[in-house]
Amino acid sequence: MKILLLGEYSNLHNSLKQALLNLGHEVLLVGNGDGFKKYETDILIKSHLADYFLFKLIARLLIRIFKINMFEIEIYIRAKKIVNKLRGFDVVQLINENSFKTSPLFEIKLLKQIFQNNNNIFLLSCGVDSVSVKHAMSKKLKYSILTPLFEDASLEKKYEPILKYEKENYLALAKFVQKYVNGIISSDLDYHIPYLSKKKYLGMIPNPINTQKIKYYGINKSKKISILHAINSSNKIKKGNRFFEEALKIIDEKFKDKISIITTYDLPYKEHLENLKNCDILLDMVYAYDQGYNALEAMAMGKIVFTGAEEEWLKLYNIKEDTVVINAVPNSMRIVEKLVWLIENPKILKSISVNARKFIEKKHDFEKIAKKYIKTWEN
Repeated sequence: MKILLLGEYSNLHNSLKQALLNLGHEVLLVGNGDGFKKYETDILIKSHLADYFLFKLIARLLIRIFKINMFEIEIYIRAKKIVNKLRGFDVVQLINENSFKTSPLFEIKLLKQIFQNNNNIFLLSCGVDSVSVKHAMSKKLKYSILTPLFEDASLEKKYEPILKYEKENYLALAKFVQKYVNGIISSDLDYHIPYLSKKKYLGMIPNPINTQKIKYYGINKSKKISILHAINSSNKIKKGNRFFEEALKIIDEKFKDKISIITTYDLPYKEHLENLKNCDILLDMVYAYDQGYNALEAMAMGKIVFTGAEEEWLKLYNIKEDTVVINAVPNSMRIVEKLVWLIENPKILKSISVNARKFIEKKHDFEKIAKKYIKTWEN
C-alpha cells in the first residue's frame, strides 16, 4: 500500500512508518517536527518566522494587536505548495484534527485537497482534540489534564492551546474532519474512553514502539540511583510536574548519598533519548490513565517510569500494580512513598525493569502494531 502519515506527535508516526516500511509498504511522513522536539519527517512544513527573533516579535505583536497570526498564514502558504502533490495514496492518516497546525479555516482548505485526491482517510486521536477536551470538561474522569484548571481558574490563559478546541471554529473543523474520515483510531486509554460512543470510532491500537531501534539498557550499575525529571515547559501544568518537583525536594534531602536527580527542560528528542539511557527512574506525567509515548520508550529501555497506570489500564492488560510501571497520582506524598520504596529495595528496580521491556515487546512492538493498523485500514 501507498500510505501518507500526516503530522507527528511524540515519534508515533515515525515508528509506525518504519514498521510499515519493514512490512513492504510505501510511506510518506509529512509534519512540522513537533516544535523543539525536532522529530524526523520526509517533508517538513513549519513556520520559519519563529527562527528569527525580530520576525517572531513582530508576528506576536500582530497576534496581540490585530489578531492576525502570521505563523499560521506562513504554514498555510508552505503547505498549499505541497498538498497538491500529495495524491494517489491508498491510506491517509491524520495525527490530529489540526494536523497542519494552522488556523481551522486554512486547515479545512488544505484537508479538502487531501480528501479529494486520496482514498481511505483515518483520524488518529493521540493528543488533545475536540472530543477528548469535551470529555475532560464533563469531569467524568476522577482527574484529567484539565484538573489544574478546575482547581485554579487563573490558569485559563495557560490552557488556551487546549481550550481552543472548545471554540466554534475548532468545533467546525472537528465536524468537517469527522464527516469525511472513514474511521477514527485512538492510541491509548486517555483518548479511547472519550471516543467510545462515537459512530466512526474503530477502537484503540496501542502506540507502536520501535523495539529494534530502542535497546534494553536496564538499571545502571553505578552506586547512585539516577532519577530523570524531563520537563516540557508548555505542558508542565497539564502533566502535573509540580507533584514530581515537590516529591523530589523531599527525596533529595532524605537520600542525598543514594540518588542523583537530573532535571531537563525542552530538550530535542535525540538529546532526551541519551538522558533516558543513563537514568534508572523517569518521572513522566501525573494526569493520565495510560502511558504516553515518552513513558513507553523509557519502559522499552528498561527504565522504571512514573506515569499513568490506572485501574482501567491494569484491568485491560491484566497486570498487577507496580510490577511494570508506577502509577503517578496527583499527590506528592504518594509519589514520595513509591520513590522511597524503590530506593530502599533495589531488587524491585531490576524486576520492574525486566517486566517493562517484556510488556513493550508483547503489547507495543512496532511491527505487531503496524499489522493491526493495516487490518483496521483494510476492513
